[in-house]
Amino acid sequence: MAPTMDGLYLGLISGTSADGIDAALVRFTDGHPGLVAGLTHPWNDTLRTRILAVAQDELRLDLDAYGQLDVAVGCAFAEAARAVMEQAGVDRDDVTAIGSHGQTIRHRPGGEYPFTLQIGDPAVIAERTGIDTVADFRRADVAAGGQGAPLVPAFHATVLRPARGARVVLNLGGIANVTRLTSTGDVTGFDTGPANGLMDAWALRHRGESFDRDGRFAASGNVDEALLAELLDDAYFALPPPKSTGREHFHLAWLDAHPRVAELVPEDVQATLLALSAVSVADAISRYAADATDVIACGGGVHNTALMQAIRSRLEGRALHSSASFGIDPDGMEAMAFAWLAYRRLRGEPGNLPAVTGARGPRLLGAIYAAP
Repeated sequence: MAPTMDGLYLGLISGTSADGIDAALVRFTDGHPGLVAGLTHPWNDTLRTRILAVAQDELRLDLDAYGQLDVAVGCAFAEAARAVMEQAGVDRDDVTAIGSHGQTIRHRPGGEYPFTLQIGDPAVIAERTGIDTVADFRRADVAAGGQGAPLVPAFHATVLRPARGARVVLNLGGIANVTRLTSTGDVTGFDTGPANGLMDAWALRHRGESFDRDGRFAASGNVDEALLAELLDDAYFALPPPKSTGREHFHLAWLDAHPRVAELVPEDVQATLLALSAVSVADAISRYAADATDVIACGGGVHNTALMQAIRSRLEGRALHSSASFGIDPDGMEAMAFAWLAYRRLRGEPGNLPAVTGARGPRLLGAIYAAP
């Protein structure tokens, strides 16, 4: 029988949009997670710009530059961990372990040599916080033939399983992913395509703003149906799950490759990108979670009023809620999930769901980096 390993854990993640490092302190009591404190730690602007350029394949790094970026991101993650502990008045000796997702800069789960790459040196995090750190959660699943993503559906099943029927948990990060949960225990999930990532990049290019607050930029334009049809024609949307994607596929160069983009005013492109996110999410739910009666949304996209309205209008009568209505901070869900994955790792329990990722079987996820 696995040891209890209850106590306080700390989860860290920076998502596809790299809009900040989410940190969550989570207390496990008899295996049940409860959020103690959470925050989003801002990136240094120069570091964030560099991360996005690498993730979008706009910047190629030599080995020295890659190593330096890995350590710089690790330092930033350690700062985020210290910040949330200071906010909560928690000493490092009170924290059992940190679960760090890191920052994804490339995700290629297909091909002859599939791989997924997250940076943020966990040895640096352990050294600077004085807390054992579990990291590199995705590669074991990829090595077992899986997508390595999404990993959060297993956590969704722990905290949001319905009492009856089926429901969907919708994560609106840079990329959107859906989890179908049932009262009988079935769990499936996959990445649907872009959520905020393309809209953020377009807003930065044309407004100098890192995101489209409340979707106002998109709301000022009109959807171009011809462009929307071209974007939805991308082969990814037709692929059956299991599947996952990221900024290395859906980035500005991908968008710019569609000639119609150059013919439109920026606000109409932004409105079309918002529609792309809403339509691809709603279509995925209709195709693969038709029995779901409600949708619980989390992630930064919850704060985009226009995006939430656009999704709600396409859900065919299903109710759309923020996870806040269920007592879970929508900004902290993923960071909590990686605290939970660290908890699972220390208990010696698998962290992946083969039904979601397509891996050959359950696997222990993450490597442990001991604090000094």
